[in-house]
Parts: sequence; structure tokens; C-alpha cells
Amino acid sequence: MDKIIIEGPTRLNGKIAVSGAKNAVLPIIVASLLSEGTCRILDVPNLADVITIRDVLNDLGAKAEMIDTNIMEINCSGIFKHEAPYDYVSKMRASVLVMGPLLGRLGKARISMPGGCAIGTRPIDLHLKGFEAMGVRITMEHGYIMAEAPKLTGARVYLDYPSVGATENILMAGVLAEGITIIENAAEEPEIVDLANFVNSMGGKVKGAGTKIIKIEGVRELGPTTHTVIPDRIEAGSYMIAATITGGELILENVIIDHLKPVIAKLKEVGAEIEEGESGLFIRQNNPIKAVDIKTLPYPGFPTDLQAQFMALMSVAQGTSVLSETVFENRFMHAEELRRMGADIKIQGRSAVIEGVPKLAGTQVKASDLRAGAALIIAGLAAEGETELTNVYHIDRGYDGIVDKFRQVGAKIKRANS
Repeated sequence: MDKIIIEGPTRLNGKIAVSGAKNAVLPIIVASLLSEGTCRILDVPNLADVITIRDVLNDLGAKAEMIDTNIMEINCSGIFKHEAPYDYVSKMRASVLVMGPLLGRLGKARISMPGGCAIGTRPIDLHLKGFEAMGVRITMEHGYIMAEAPKLTGARVYLDYPSVGATENILMAGVLAEGITIIENAAEEPEIVDLANFVNSMGGKVKGAGTKIIKIEGVRELGPTTHTVIPDRIEAGSYMIAATITGGELILENVIIDHLKPVIAKLKEVGAEIEEGESGLFIRQNNPIKAVDIKTLPYPGFPTDLQAQFMALMSVAQGTSVLSETVFENRFMHAEELRRMGADIKIQGRSAVIEGVPKLAGTQVKASDLRAGAALIIAGLAAEGETELTNVYHIDRGYDGIVDKFRQVGAKIKRANS
């Protein structure tokens, strides 16, 4: 097993190019199942999750391959299987997104109950509720979900919670359904807008993505397309937090400022200087780090996927911070690892109370999930001495070349075999 070793403290300085968004590219790759033609997807990040979802499609009978460093070509005209096996779905819960497209193409789907990061239960009942409204019969058998429909019929679906995955799955099912599907209380994330743009470029008719009401008018078939994935706002936010905690200066290239508004607002409260320039987003931290409170919320609120990284930052802030997690009920596992580095963190239900300390100390820590791993790297950059991080396979799921990118802006960081 690999590990990441960080020697701190280090002040970051330079440019980082942000990769394509993990949370956009996965549903986009899956949505290519809806097309009879060849889809070419550009700015595909080099991630373990991308490899997994590619393998899922190939197992179903598609031909998906990387034809260049960041370009994937997918042809799904030959899909013949309707089952996503346990081995794939247990590794990555995004695999469950194949249900919507498979129901549209083949009228049935058999999916193992999903796995992924251990940050909460994240049930898929909202996905199934939407499918049932569209005429799908759902049965459970030995840890698998079987979904069948002689035909998909458009329906009005109200989501009790604006679930990103449910919004994406129901949207994709509605693309080839008969009639009109309306999703109310839909998730508004930019990644859903990117998915809708991809589907529409294939000939789909999706309106309202990025708002609480999405309307999908079913079409008979979809054709080939070429699409560029949006930049990863969570990766960008992680590097912004790293610049702040190290008192550094970074220029981030390939960012969409509008997607980062809640993060920018909070980092300015912390004391960071942030400007939009011709070459990208400039961030500098020259001032003492101020304590602020955070409450995670669905987009456009502060993203839960940056809560762990922000906790690392607040660990060395001046004063007391309260981080409230409203999206996932089990997303404070990184707090214990930060405490090992000297952080003063108390968990009270769904809130973490953080008393800032003058400095953190490097030690041996382990990543419990993807974003926790990023948070511990960020903490290690600011800590005194050596930080050794294990379970780095979590990080490989969502950060393209994180070690190399940090090295190019001055971090003393390397990857090694355990």
C-alpha cells in the first residue's frame, strides 16, 4: 500500500491547473449509455473512480477507452447486459447511476446495493421512488435491486431532499421515457447542469438544470457528441484552503468563479485575499487566520465536500470555530486524525467545535475517506515535522495528480511504498 509523506511547514507559491470535475465526469460517462453513437469526453481527470466507471460500462458491453491523456471515447451501441456487479458497485456508489440509462435503453437494471466512502448511509430510496413513479417495478433480492419496466413513462417526481444522485438518475431515466418528466426540489449543483448540457448535446431535451425544477421531454434516441467536462470546484477549493493554511500565494487555472462563491466568501472572512485575473483565480494569505463558522448545505451553500479541508484550516485559526454538517451524518472521522496532529476539536452531534492552536505537529495519520485524505495533506503542509498519511487510495479516487501539483508549487511531499 502506498503512503504520502509531507515535510512541513511549507509556504505554497505558484500555479496549479485544476482538473475536470470528478462529480461531473462520472454521471456524464454513465449518460453515454443513452446514446447509440460514439461520445468523446474531454478534460477527463485521471482518477481511480473514472477507471471503475469505465470498467462498469465495458462490462455492460460498451467500448470505453482513454484515447489520450484526458480524452475518453465511448461507444454504447453494443450494450447487452443490464447488471452492474457487486465488485464495482461496492467500490463506488456512483455505479448506481447506471440504473436510469439502463432502464431507458433496455427496460431493466439489476444493481448491487451501493458502497463508496463511509460518510453516512446515503440510501437510494429517492432514486427508486422516482423510478416507481415512471412505471418501474422494484424488487429486492439477495443484496441486489431489480428494476423492470415494459416502458418508461414521464412523471412528476418530488424529491424529499435535493439529492444529487437521485436528480441525476431520474433525469437520465426521463431522457428516453415517453412523455414529460418533471423533477421538483431537484439538486442545483453545477455538475447537474454539466450533465444536462451533455445530454442535450446528444439530442436530449432537458430544461431547468441548475434550478429546483427540471423538465425532461422524452426523445426516441440520442446520437454522438463531444463534450468538455467542467473544472472541479472541490479540487479548486482544496488548493485554495491549502494556500490559506500555509500563508501562500497561488494562481488557480481552469476555474469557474461562480461555482466557488460560498468558498470564496468564507476564505475572505478567514482573511485571504482573492482576485479574479486573466490567468485564473489568485489567492494570497498574509494575515493571521481568523476563526469562522461553517454550515454545510446543498448547493449553492457551502459544500460538504470541503468541510474536512476547512476543519484542518480552522485547527490553526485564531479563536473558536463551529462547523455544522447537515448533509452527511458520519462525516467527522477526520477529526480524530487531526487531533493526533495536535488540533483541539470536540464533536457535539452534527457539529464540531474547534479551538485554534498555534501550530500542528506532523505524525502518522490515515485517510478515512476521500475528502478526509485531502484535509490531512493540507494539515501536513502546515504542520511542523513529518506527516505520514496512509490509506491514500481514497485520495486517488478524487484528486488527479495531487502530489505532483503540490510539488510544483513548493510542497515537500512525496509518494512512497509502505
